[in-house]
Amino acid sequence: MHQLKDPWYQVGFVLTTGVNSTYILGYAGSIMVPLGWVAGTTGLVLAAAISLYANVLLAQLHEVGGKRHIRYRDLAGHIYGRKMYALTWALQYVNLFMINTGFIILAGQALKAIYVLYKDDHVLKLPYCIAIAGIVCALFAFGIPHLSALRIWLGFSTILSLIYIVTAFVLSIKDGMNSPGRDYNIPGSHASKIFSTIGAVASLVFAYNTGMLPEIQATVKPPVIKNMEKALWFQFTIGVLPLYAVTFMGYWAYGSSTSTYLLSSVKGPVWVKTMANVAAFLQTVVALHIFASPMYEYLDTQYGPGKGNAFSIHNVGFRVMVRGGYLTVNTLVAALLPFLGDFMSLTGALSTFPLTFVLANHMYVVAKKNKLSPLRKTWHWLNVVGFSCLAATAAVAALRLIAVDSSTYHLFADL
Repeated sequence: MHQLKDPWYQVGFVLTTGVNSTYILGYAGSIMVPLGWVAGTTGLVLAAAISLYANVLLAQLHEVGGKRHIRYRDLAGHIYGRKMYALTWALQYVNLFMINTGFIILAGQALKAIYVLYKDDHVLKLPYCIAIAGIVCALFAFGIPHLSALRIWLGFSTILSLIYIVTAFVLSIKDGMNSPGRDYNIPGSHASKIFSTIGAVASLVFAYNTGMLPEIQATVKPPVIKNMEKALWFQFTIGVLPLYAVTFMGYWAYGSSTSTYLLSSVKGPVWVKTMANVAAFLQTVVALHIFASPMYEYLDTQYGPGKGNAFSIHNVGFRVMVRGGYLTVNTLVAALLPFLGDFMSLTGALSTFPLTFVLANHMYVVAKKNKLSPLRKTWHWLNVVGFSCLAATAAVAALRLIAVDSSTYHLFADL
């Protein structure tokens, strides 16, 4: 993971794979429904611009103090000290853990959707599907030792993404054209609308950000900063187009009744929906591995054998034990609280805001303080304060959403 050998376009595909993962099948329901056309569209475009800016700032900090920083926590530790190293690692761990939990929920929903297409007897419940998804994700993790080893799988991931994206897009158009009319009014009481709006804002920033940019940048060929910026521009221009297409078309077709898993809303031939859900399931397995890789790298570096071939019995056994244990916890949490939209909001509030916006701006000010004009310093400080307030507000809103859903549905709910 530390070797500078990946071309910028491969890194661009890694970033784009994360942005266009199966999470995009939930944005019509989790972002557009609570915000509506005007606020939702404006929010998606604005969040993309702000995220690109923040990520470019972070990319420019890759080489500070005459050395490369291949992990987010290493960069924070170099700039702030040991305590911030620990806090940043904790924030990043929370971010990646919750993203991985969401992926397992999505994979379970895809399996459940496939089952419902052929049988509606409620025998195979969502928690069982989530458990199966967790096992498949673990098997994949055992066989892929590090992030760069994904090479060929990124190609498969792109094909799989195109399958469910094109299917969701085309079937949404068909359903929208055949529908007599849709209700685009924002649902809920006045109080719930306020909290849902704040939660949707957190989901907006969650949509574009990995929370692990330095780890991804650690694999880029020199010139590292310039190539990473190319990858980021690729991500936020061409890479976000599928996200926009699926999100806007899904909301246009189904309005405020859009589900948080778009393939559950679309109508069409059973074989087409099956293919799309299978593609969504398999792509989720690959995407989860990308977001789990910093945790795997930490465990491998800290506790792994560190010697021999990556596929030796000893090394594979270590991955089975450690990565299997990590994904078991992920799967248990996913089955316990399968509220996908709430997880997206809470992840955005607790970790995406602080890591991508608050820390990126503040670290840039600290690292470049002698090179910044007073106006630019003021701008970065406004970002630090503003996004800190947004993060706190969004966390409260997300926790409220989870509390409401937990009281509505029982644990291990079959949604």
